[in-house]
Amino acid sequence: MPWWAEALIGLGVAILATWLALLVALLLARPKGPLLQEAVRLLPDLLRLLRRLAADASLPRGVRWRLAALLVYLAFPIDLVPDFIPVLGYADDAIVVSLVLRSTVRRAGIGAVRAHWPGTEDGFRALTRLTGIGSGGRAGASS
Repeated sequence: MPWWAEALIGLGVAILATWLALLVALLLARPKGPLLQEAVRLLPDLLRLLRRLAADASLPRGVRWRLAALLVYLAFPIDLVPDFIPVLGYADDAIVVSLVLRSTVRRAGIGAVRAHWPGTEDGFRALTRLTGIGSGGRAGASS
């Protein structure tokens, strides 16, 4: 077998192994029980929140880049996990949003997320439960 064929097979196996590892990580990080339903209910407010945070020039540049990349990922028609896979197919977007929001709170504080939240107070409490950001953030950030 030519060396380039072996290299292509090796690359394919590496990509498949990476995808499977990501799938396992998403399974472990997925919201449990009613949190997934809350994530779906919050989707319109979450999208407005992400857009507002990405446009906020007072946030660190790295945070804004992550948020902009997340918006591009959400708009992209191809998901990490195809939608036909039960539970995870639709949950991967919620999981990725949760991870990016946790990262945003660590760098910018819960106050930045709270200041840009477009929804109701109940929706914000659901967001903090979903993402686990209720106690996170920098010192001095209000919740």
